[in-house]
Amino acid sequence: MIFQPAIIALLLAAGISLMMLLAAAPFAIQVIRHWDIASGSERQLRLERLTYLFSTLVTFVCGIQLLAALLFVFNADKMSVMFVGAMCAVGALNVNAYGFPALYMQLGLFFLAALWLAINHVDSRARDYPLVKLKYALLLAGIPLFALSLGLQLNYFLGLKADVITSCCGSLFSTDAPTLASEVSALEPKSALLTFYGTLIVAIAIALWHWRTPHNLSGYLSGLAAVAAFVASISGILAFVSLYIYEHPHHHCPFCILKPEYDYQGYALYIPLFAAAAAGISAGGLRLFAHRPSLAQGVPALSARLAGLAAGSFVLFTLIASYMIWQSNLILLD
Repeated sequence: MIFQPAIIALLLAAGISLMMLLAAAPFAIQVIRHWDIASGSERQLRLERLTYLFSTLVTFVCGIQLLAALLFVFNADKMSVMFVGAMCAVGALNVNAYGFPALYMQLGLFFLAALWLAINHVDSRARDYPLVKLKYALLLAGIPLFALSLGLQLNYFLGLKADVITSCCGSLFSTDAPTLASEVSALEPKSALLTFYGTLIVAIAIALWHWRTPHNLSGYLSGLAAVAAFVASISGILAFVSLYIYEHPHHHCPFCILKPEYDYQGYALYIPLFAAAAAGISAGGLRLFAHRPSLAQGVPALSARLAGLAAGSFVLFTLIASYMIWQSNLILLD
């Protein structure tokens, strides 16, 4: 089963990413120890030349992680037909104890990669590269996370057995199950709907505020609001949006909406949602460095553009979710 093309691609992406980071680690240590932009020494000049190469390498690794997150979910859904009892990606991820941890780690790397790309972008355009040590410190800190992600995926994919009877999404997202997901699924639809739209409207408004008038307060609030809106959106999908898509009052699974029988509507929801959350978090994170003199213009400009992207993506997500609710034949609220 490990010889499935998508599995090979995921393991190659994880393995190559880890090897590239390990190859860059000695250079990262040199930068952290010896970088001095005011020096004209031969070592400093060599570091400045090589930093372009290694920054490009890490940018490539981060780009891989952005795509790998989507491929991991897509592959889990496609594998569901191979296991008895599986209806969607939930069944495939429940085949062994490593499925969901591997997914959560992959999603975590998605957001970390997006933040690193934002930091690298603004740093590479400053005259004195003020965040170069931070970038490479993050690189070193990320190596254990990438190693853990590869280990989880290896254990998950090597542990897949076609004769295993797995549990379907109904057991995980049932309102009677003793899980956090079941508690969210059991939320009263009207309360969940008000929280869903209220949080999204606030997040969009704050992101637009930061886009128009970027400063530290609006930036930090934009990042926090993006996190809140992401959580509220996932909760809303579990509590009521999925019900409208399935036109069934008890089917809360957030993975079945990725399947072809539902016209892959889940991708239309999740892609703008994750893009919005990543952009909003990055917009807020960049404001931590606005006090650097050489970043006084670069950080506000990029942070504002990311906030604009977050606002646009949240609006798109809201419109898509609203259309799915509007065209559904299910009536949840009187």
